[in-house]
Amino acid sequence: MDFDAVMQQLEALGKERTKKIYMSNGAREPLFGVATGEMKPMSKIIKINQPLAEQLYATGNYDAMYFAGVIADPKAMTEADFDRWMETAYFYMISDFIVAVTLAETDIAQQVSDKWIASGDELKMSAGWSCYCWLLGNRPDHEFSEDKLRGMLEHAKSAIHDSPERTKYSMSNFIYTVGVSFLPLHDQALETAKAVGQVEVKKKFLNALGNIEKAAAKGQIGFKRKHVRC
Repeated sequence: MDFDAVMQQLEALGKERTKKIYMSNGAREPLFGVATGEMKPMSKIIKINQPLAEQLYATGNYDAMYFAGVIADPKAMTEADFDRWMETAYFYMISDFIVAVTLAETDIAQQVSDKWIASGDELKMSAGWSCYCWLLGNRPDHEFSEDKLRGMLEHAKSAIHDSPERTKYSMSNFIYTVGVSFLPLHDQALETAKAVGQVEVKKKFLNALGNIEKAAAKGQIGFKRKHVRC
């Protein structure tokens, strides 16, 4: 399938109800409103195609950008490529669920995420923290520096309440993910979650501690997913 065929198929798969849901979360025109599961038949045909992924991502169409992440070749992308993708990631569903997910399948994931976390930019910080969540939930514990993650927990504890709203979500999820998926720091993640308490975002409250305790009750401590991308 070439670019035109993919765009035509995405448009055909679009549904107004799904489009409204995406827009209520921050998506903007152009978009068709394609449920992610509806993209699987196309992804099985195309598999990995980085040039096509770049064409689709450049459209600014949310559905095309998402599908670009599905068929991208992460290992063919450089740090500059990921920075370029982040520059047009205008809301969290792109930054955290397209760019960060794709980055998580590379060898440069941590260094790029560290840079974004230190950037001071809301969506870059959110993507950086989110990428660590994808990494921790997939890769073996021995691939991470325990000291580094311990320092990140300390940073999250001290900074989360004063961080931009989307970044708060990702930082809270980081604390939760360490508590569930990185066994060496499970206890520290629990203590961090207790110290942080509830985090208010748009009149809602995030509760990493409660979520870790729920996961523990279900026997999910130590959980690792087989794949990052669908």
